[in-house]
Amino acid sequence: MNRIDRLTAILIQLQSKRVVKAQEIADRFTISLRTVYRDIRALEEAGVPIGAEAGIGYFLEDYHLPPVMFSNEEASALLFGAKLVSKMGDASLNESFESALYKIKSVLKRSEKEHLEDLDSRVAVLNRRRQQPFSEHLLNQIQQAIVRQHVLLIDYVSNYQPQATQREIEPIGLVYYNSHWHLIGYCRLRGDYRDFRTDRIQQLVNTEKFFQKQNLLTLQAYLGRLRVQEELEETVVWVHRGAAVFMQEQKYSWGFISEETQGKYVRMTFMTQYYEGIGRWLLSYGKHINVEGPQKLKDTMRDIVSEMAEHYLQPY
Repeated sequence: MNRIDRLTAILIQLQSKRVVKAQEIADRFTISLRTVYRDIRALEEAGVPIGAEAGIGYFLEDYHLPPVMFSNEEASALLFGAKLVSKMGDASLNESFESALYKIKSVLKRSEKEHLEDLDSRVAVLNRRRQQPFSEHLLNQIQQAIVRQHVLLIDYVSNYQPQATQREIEPIGLVYYNSHWHLIGYCRLRGDYRDFRTDRIQQLVNTEKFFQKQNLLTLQAYLGRLRVQEELEETVVWVHRGAAVFMQEQKYSWGFISEETQGKYVRMTFMTQYYEGIGRWLLSYGKHINVEGPQKLKDTMRDIVSEMAEHYLQPY
């Protein structure tokens, strides 16, 4: 990217939020902080009113760019984003994104609009996620509560207790993994942080009661603590190359880290603590799997096989 394009992009970035840190600009464009300072000075010399808060960042003072035009690549990225949101969001998120996308399309040049129309039918996202049994209109409400620091009152059905329990939650974030959105927050009922799958929330009410986020972990701190608590162990398996091609999507759900091909086999490494779960999954590939370690996984798989053999050898 040449300097003129970078200066324009920095100006757009400054418009994107109230205060932008110099390090954020440096990280985005892979430049040094010294270069950031020079670019900011150049914008100021061009008449752009940039303010600064010592130790915090830069901001624009009553300055707005004319409507932004999108490149062909940027327009394509928006379409990809729309496809992903349609499969991974809920109804509330989909409606808001669709409305925003219409507004964005309205400022595109004719060539970009035609490009998107042609590309739309040629891009698809398939998601085999099961139908959510409860509300499909939660994500926007949860996002608003996180930002405004409002306590949420939820009726929640856990996977081990079919009867719903009512909880007051101080939400700290949303995380998407294993094909589901998860609300992370401090549960006042349990007196600790909890992970709530949003498709198991029967009812959600924003109480509009304010909580102090300074007293809570950040989402990043919670996830970091979780990784330490899980005590994941390295698991190594050898998979016949013919079977490995069918494991591409599912392997990430079991903590897949890396793989290397050695002759007819692929040596796969996972980080997990769920030996029964990964063991049952590996057994579905029959004789095409060999476990290198740990021994605990081998023992678990032998127990599962013995249990199945005993069950199916019984006369009916």
